[in-house]
Amino acid sequence: QVQLVESGGGLVQAGGSLRLSCAASGRIYNIDAMDWHRQAPGKQREMVARIYEGGKTNYLDSVKGRFTISRNDAENTVYLQMNSLRPEDTAVYYCKMFANTGTYYADVWGQGTQVTVSS
Repeated sequence: QVQLVESGGGLVQAGGSLRLSCAASGRIYNIDAMDWHRQAPGKQREMVARIYEGGKTNYLDSVKGRFTISRNDAENTVYLQMNSLRPEDTAVYYCKMFANTGTYYADVWGQGTQVTVSS
């Protein structure tokens, strides 16, 4: 069974930075896409950033130029560097991996980490 553990959330002032980490453990043969999603109170969950196995990345328009996603395949870990944070970035951030755990690929979600940006 694959588990994802996130860390790095917290409280920061507007304009500050945070770095989120998400590490996968368990039987993993390969990980295709690694994502970060977020969900603010009363809003739908949205994808913030995605990085594919080959390194191609996609970003939500509102975070382009401020957030950077990266991955370490040797450690099955994905990172999200968040700079110039804004109060509207406040949300629970979830990582998701599209992983092959032996038979087929499936989405695996982390438990979420709270990011709060004060004005």
